[in-house]
Amino acid sequence: MSDLGCFGLEHRKGSEVGDSQLTDLELICDMTEKIVQIKNHFLAAHSRQKSYANKRLKPLEFKVGDMVLLKVSPWKGALHMIKEPVEVMDKEVKRLKQSQIPIVKVCWNLEIGLEFTWEREDHIKKKYPHLFTSKDEARKSGYDELSAEMSLPK
Repeated sequence: MSDLGCFGLEHRKGSEVGDSQLTDLELICDMTEKIVQIKNHFLAAHSRQKSYANKRLKPLEFKVGDMVLLKVSPWKGALHMIKEPVEVMDKEVKRLKQSQIPIVKVCWNLEIGLEFTWEREDHIKKKYPHLFTSKDEARKSGYDELSAEMSLPK
C-alpha cells in the first residue's frame, strides 16, 4: 500500500503521460504536495511583510506646537454633487383647470456648470429665502415702488 493509503483510495492505473505511467493516486499526491508547498510560500511571504510593517510602526507622541504633516485626500468617502441656486431668472404662473401655480426659473450652480429649471415658487421660497430678499427681486415683483409710495409724505 502507498503512503496515501490513509485516504482510503485503492491503487489504480492512470493514463499514460509522456513515457511514464502515473496513477490517479500519484496525481493526487503530487497535486497535494504542490498545494502545500504554495501555501507555505504564501505564509512565509505574509510573515515577512507583517514583520516589516510592524518594524516601521512606531508609537507617536505629540506636544502642543509640534508641526505635523496632514495628508488630506478630497476623493475619499462619498462624493456628493452640490446643487445650489444662484438666482431667480424669471417668474410665471402655471394655469391649470381650477388653480394657478406660481413658478420661477432658477439658475443652479453645479460643479459641471450652470443649469436652469422651472420650480414651484413656494418650494424655492421655503428652501432658499435669500433669493427673494434682494432689491432686484423686490423690483421685479413691484414691491419696491409700493414701499416707495408709502414712505412719501403727501
